[in-house]
Amino acid sequence: MRNLIILGGGYGGLAIANELLEKQLPLDVSIILIDRMPFQGLKTEYYALAAGTVSDLELRVKFPVDPRISLAYGEVTDVDMELKLVHIENQESMEYEWLVIGLGCTDKYHDIEGAEQFSTSIQTFSAARKTYALLNDIKPYGQVSIVGGGLSGVEVAAELRESRPDLNIRILDRGPKVLSAFPSKLQSFVAEWFTEHHVEMCGHVGLTRVENGILHDGNSNTAIYTDVTVWTAGIQPVPLVQRIHLPKDNQGRLIINEYHQLPDHTDVFIVGDCAALPLSPSGQAAGAQGKQIAEVLQAIWHNKTPRLGKIKLKGVLGSLGKKSGFGVMGGTAILGRVPRLVKSGVLWRSKRHLG
Repeated sequence: MRNLIILGGGYGGLAIANELLEKQLPLDVSIILIDRMPFQGLKTEYYALAAGTVSDLELRVKFPVDPRISLAYGEVTDVDMELKLVHIENQESMEYEWLVIGLGCTDKYHDIEGAEQFSTSIQTFSAARKTYALLNDIKPYGQVSIVGGGLSGVEVAAELRESRPDLNIRILDRGPKVLSAFPSKLQSFVAEWFTEHHVEMCGHVGLTRVENGILHDGNSNTAIYTDVTVWTAGIQPVPLVQRIHLPKDNQGRLIINEYHQLPDHTDVFIVGDCAALPLSPSGQAAGAQGKQIAEVLQAIWHNKTPRLGKIKLKGVLGSLGKKSGFGVMGGTAILGRVPRLVKSGVLWRSKRHLG
């Protein structure tokens, strides 16, 4: 039996598995999906899990049940591409014929002293649950500092405002405004929402050191006091990918060819946040890429040449609590209740594997 091993049951890995299971697999091919959890966690919604506005049960999606796919659980520690082996902590190694690496990302701390030790994260299901516990235990009128004014930081701040109206919430960013990569009209809308809902926005903050309860701003040479610090200031591929000595882009993502394969190991595919795509990391991009990888595998198995089009994303959506939101669709900013309803619809489809 020839094994296709998929490392990671996130948006990319699960898209590959589901696409392949909808087709006729060769009789001598077996799919093995390896993840540390027995379900997919809807990562784009971890901000709500951390804020306490949804239960973790609502963000679990069952893995496919099919005799053609096996599920394995554990921590992947290494990949040997010469011997074609996947090493799993405290388990026997697994041999593969084809491999998909879709293990996602981790926080990037920009070499700021104490940042990892004294902040909390929303990058994994487990980390988001721990962040919820920390935020939930803050005494009334305590201070929460969210480092990073991108999409994740904005959604955490807004959701936490609805969950804990008693807390003092601030967003710290290196740039002048939150959501600096978005259109100015959208930036202004979000800034007005934050002002109306008493969320403090602090720009031009250059952290040099993080301590327990204190953030040091090198730009103003001041100490910023806080009860809990939530880190949303950038991502990078997981440590396993960081240790792979193959060509990478300036974000540490593995360079791939037009078929999403490693050029020097065409039996290995890279999907999602580990892959050097001309797109910003997102669940939508990973899912679209996963569908193309499934096409390539089908072509390989049927001795055909795959023909892949350019990946086109439908847009970006963000939440401002449960009743408002924002987004960019076709280059146009959309604001208010409509993008929030659309985002809820996308989540509903994700839970049911409908794209």
